[in-house]
This record gives sequence, structure tokens and C-alpha cells, in this order.
Amino acid sequence: MTENPAVSEVLSPASEHAEVPPVAGRDDTVSDLAASPRRFMNRELSWLQFNRRVLEEAMNQNHPLLERIRFLSISANNLDEFFMVRVAGLRGQQRADVTNLSDDGLTPTEQLHKVSEAVRELQASQQETWGELRREIVDKGIEILKGDNLSDADRSWLKDYFLAYIFPVLTPLAIDPAHPFPFIPNLGFSIVFELVKTSGSSGMIALLRIPNQLDRFVQLPNGDNGAARFVAVEKVISLFIGRLFPGYEIRGKGAFRVIRDSDLEIEEEAEDLVRLFESALKRRRRGSVIRLEIQETTPAPLREFVAEALQVSDNEIFLANGLLALNNLSQIVDLERPDLKFEPYTARFPERIREHGGDCLAAIHQKDIIVHHPYEIL
Repeated sequence: MTENPAVSEVLSPASEHAEVPPVAGRDDTVSDLAASPRRFMNRELSWLQFNRRVLEEAMNQNHPLLERIRFLSISANNLDEFFMVRVAGLRGQQRADVTNLSDDGLTPTEQLHKVSEAVRELQASQQETWGELRREIVDKGIEILKGDNLSDADRSWLKDYFLAYIFPVLTPLAIDPAHPFPFIPNLGFSIVFELVKTSGSSGMIALLRIPNQLDRFVQLPNGDNGAARFVAVEKVISLFIGRLFPGYEIRGKGAFRVIRDSDLEIEEEAEDLVRLFESALKRRRRGSVIRLEIQETTPAPLREFVAEALQVSDNEIFLANGLLALNNLSQIVDLERPDLKFEPYTARFPERIREHGGDCLAAIHQKDIIVHHPYEIL
């Protein structure tokens, strides 16, 4: 059989050592990329991607329902800490006119712009996830009620609860030239009201700070079907606002919370570290406002009033289309519903310690014990 010269040429040993022609500009491109900041990922955006993966666990249908809510709560809490420290640091650089570039070649202002876009998408996903979870938990006997769909019996029970547990710890404030806007602490949850007199046209703006000792959700007695039912505390307060401001009715309202700069800068060589930490923690509580989160349904004049009082710019305001302070959903997770949570893990107890009556030191004295972390194969 006559050998095909084309095949022979392809299969010949010489062809194995043939040089591959270089790609035009390839070495230059690799060299440019190696020297470019584009080869790095931005630290802040990378952290936000990590927190999105936490949120994705809340979307995982394979997890029990309350565990998914727990992941959502963790994601929201992580985001608060991100603003208190990481974004606060960038804001500080921006105020100080720092022009140094990050490893990926961005100025503090450019980083803040990209962070703002990423956070907006993340928080929209958080609210969307909460909307889905809220509908799913209804089928499992857990309801988050709105103030306008309560029965007369529920309103009567809430009235007694309000007068006994909420009313005594509230301090209503009328905001006017004689009563300036009060200090709102870090992560402080508040409600602003526009009130008008029932007997006239004059009105006022009032503020209610929600004390930390109050639960975020008020749990009603179980429904006829045995469902666990909750009402957000701001809804309860709005129902009985007449008790706080007699003779007034609500024209507009909105809940809001502030996030302040909570970054700690400690000098390691300080003479008195205890005193230094005390003063640093006080400054942390009163740090500048980094972010204002306010309900989207809040009337524009009230939003502008709060923003001006807190001295925040438009790019530091987030309009929440849903529930504020999603980290408080951890209260719902605390329900005694083992069927909606992960099965508790029971760690294996070393038999030698059991043989010594539970005395770990006696067992170790007899023979060393190796403990493997962080995983244990069952």
C-alpha cells in the first residue's frame, strides 16, 4: 500500500519537535496583565461576594425552613458589620482626600461607588428572599401579620400587651426648635411620625426611639389552627399611637435605622489600654453616620427631614422596600420547631474519658488524646 505523504508528514517524528508559531501580541498581553492592577480582586467587592454566598444558603431548598431564615439573618448582620468597619474606613479615606489606589487600582471614591452598586443588588436579593420565605413559613404554621389584618380579639390582646410592656419604656419626642433632633445610636431603630391635631389643622413631627430591650416582633397567642403569629413592634406602636400623642392622628410615618462608623483604632503602645478602650468604645457609639436605612413608604418630606437631621447625603440613604433590620429575624428562628431546623449534632465522646468518670485531665494523664478539628467523620 502506498503511504499517503500528507499523513506521513503529520506522523513523522520530526513533526513532534516542530515549533508552534507565536501568537502575535500574546507575550505582550500576558506581560501587561502581570503588571496591571486588573490581576487583583477588590477586597471589599470580594467580601460582598462572600456574603452573597451566605445569602444563597437562605435560598437553598434543601435546608430546613428556619435554618434558611437563620442564614438570611446572618447575611443581614454581616452587612451591618461591613458598613460599620469596611465602608467606614473608605468614607474616612474619602473625607481625608486620600488618593492612594487600592491593589486593584481604584480610589476610595471609586470603591465606594462599586460597593454601593453591589450592596443595592445584595439587599434587593435579601428582601426578595425574605418575601419568599415569609410565604413559605405560612404553610408551616408561622405567620408575620400586618397591622391591618388583625381581628378584634388580636387588637384587644395587643392593646393590653402594649400598655403593660411597650408603653412604659417609650419616650415620645416632639421635634421643634425647642426640642432638637435627638442622638440616634448605632443600629438604633426609630419611627418618625407626621401628626396632625384631630380638632385642627396644626401638626408636628414626632420621633420614637425603640429601646433595645424590646423584642423586634411581638408574639400573639397561637391562632385557631395552632399557628405561631408575630407582629412587628413598629406595627404595634402605630396601632396605639394615640396613647403616646393624645389628640393627634397620623398623616405620615416611617421606620428607619442608622449605621455609624464603628471602626476601632487602638495604639498598641498605649500606657493604659483599659482607659483607651473605654474612650474608643464611647467614640464608636457616637461615630459619624455611614448609612441611613429608611422605609420606602416613608413620605418624601419625612425622609428629607431625617436625612438633614442626621447630615447624610443621598448616596448614604437606602430605601428599604420591605422589612428593616432583617438580622432581627433571628427571633423567629428561636421558635421551638425542631422539624424546621437542622438535626442537632451529637459529638462522639471519648470512651477513655467516660472510663475516668468524665475527668478529662485524668484521662489525658493516662495517655495523650488527639483531637482533630474542625471536622469529624462519623
